[in-house]
Amino acid sequence: MIPGRTREILEAAVTSGGLPAAALGVVNAAGQRATLVLGHAQLQPERRPLEEDFFFDLASLTKPLFTARHVLRAAEQGHLDLDDPVATHLPELGWMRDTPLKTRTLRQLMTHTAGLPAWVPLYTWGGAETIRARFMQEPWQMADPGQVVYSDLGYMLLGRVLERVFDRPLRDFELDYGLTFSPEANKSVATERCAWRERLLRGETHDENAAAQGGVAGHAGLFGTLGGVLHQAERLLRGGWLSPAAQAGALRVQAPGRTLAFVAAQPGWSGGSLSSPAAFGHTGFTGTGVWVDPAYGLAWTLLTNRVHPSRHNAFDIQGLRRAVGNTLLAGLGQPGQH
Repeated sequence: MIPGRTREILEAAVTSGGLPAAALGVVNAAGQRATLVLGHAQLQPERRPLEEDFFFDLASLTKPLFTARHVLRAAEQGHLDLDDPVATHLPELGWMRDTPLKTRTLRQLMTHTAGLPAWVPLYTWGGAETIRARFMQEPWQMADPGQVVYSDLGYMLLGRVLERVFDRPLRDFELDYGLTFSPEANKSVATERCAWRERLLRGETHDENAAAQGGVAGHAGLFGTLGGVLHQAERLLRGGWLSPAAQAGALRVQAPGRTLAFVAAQPGWSGGSLSSPAAFGHTGFTGTGVWVDPAYGLAWTLLTNRVHPSRHNAFDIQGLRRAVGNTLLAGLGQPGQH
């Protein structure tokens, strides 16, 4: 199931020094799986080989695999509707102030069409409680609704909605096999030597804004093993990720280039140009990603630690992702797959 050319590309990326490590998992519509694990979980201060059960910082894969999925589960259970205004569940939002954010819907937050900014250095605001309080009262400069602006802030708000609806912090939510918010450091893949925290990060959230809020937020904080992320990919491909109605809704295109939970296949996207129009996926800043192509009956995840020991490198992670997707799809049914 993993073509020889795919292996060559990943081996070259690791042996050339472009990536410390790469873990690829592939699953087809029959449930057959194949995996490939290469390189080192850590290069500094000493080298540690990558093992298949190590946890990767999934970064923005938190958005679809945790936050969007649990919002849809809340809809399944009748706790909310996707077209509820945000203020329905967070009445303290913009307290004593008229802000358009109050009327933006959960659907708009999920599809990045609510008009919130992409990113703000919340970790410079102070401690976790200060950040949480100020976030709800900040007079955000909003873009027009409907315009796609990929926003961590929107998913932070969705995380707050989940905490309110289920009456517990995100860290206490039940997670599937191979996913966690609290990995053991010695079973985790190293990310960056963080300039803000002044230490190498291993088993703690790379994302500064999530770290400043206790390590978990609606946009980042989830960790996963290769097997755990591949399990999510398989359920997305074969069904069972949500109820049939909710899963169909999660994967339906809702805005230009966006489903409720994922990025839809489009020119230049990370899944490669050979993907079918039905394909979807998502990536994470640390070098992670998951893709599903129902038309070809294939799903795959590529997990890397491309930010180790620093995010400031010239490696073309998007080019690698596209090459992997294209060679996997091109190799379907061809002799020599193994």
